[in-house]
Amino acid sequence: MLTDWLTAGKINVTDSVTDWQAAVRLSAEPLLAEGAITPAYVDAIIASHLEMGPYYVLAPGLAMPHARPEQGAKKNGLSLLHVRNGVSFESNENDPVKVIIMLCALSGDEHIAMITELAELFSDEQRLQQLLDASTLPAIQAVIEQQ
Repeated sequence: MLTDWLTAGKINVTDSVTDWQAAVRLSAEPLLAEGAITPAYVDAIIASHLEMGPYYVLAPGLAMPHARPEQGAKKNGLSLLHVRNGVSFESNENDPVKVIIMLCALSGDEHIAMITELAELFSDEQRLQQLLDASTLPAIQAVIEQQ
């Protein structure tokens, strides 16, 4: 199912970004383009980070920025940004972040299934490391396609 959500058009790879805000904005671009989120959704993520810190940095090298559905989510969606050189999210124990998976979700079974598949990926240390090390679109897709 992750392959249904993280299609080639929703995966971007870049060498570097200026800061975590730029990473959040770049990771949001595919979801903005398809109308899954509004610009307010991205603004809400940044505002929450400024207020509460990097609450969505889940593990070394991995961030999953998201906001509440009412803050601009229009439909369920995922996008992935891989920053080859990493970027600081001001999360001392988890920086530099290389993989940013933006999540936008409404309530419902599809949302639960999406979260479940992401949790399986994140809890498999070998697969997560492969994702962090993958620096090309085909390499990222190969990790996502693993069951």
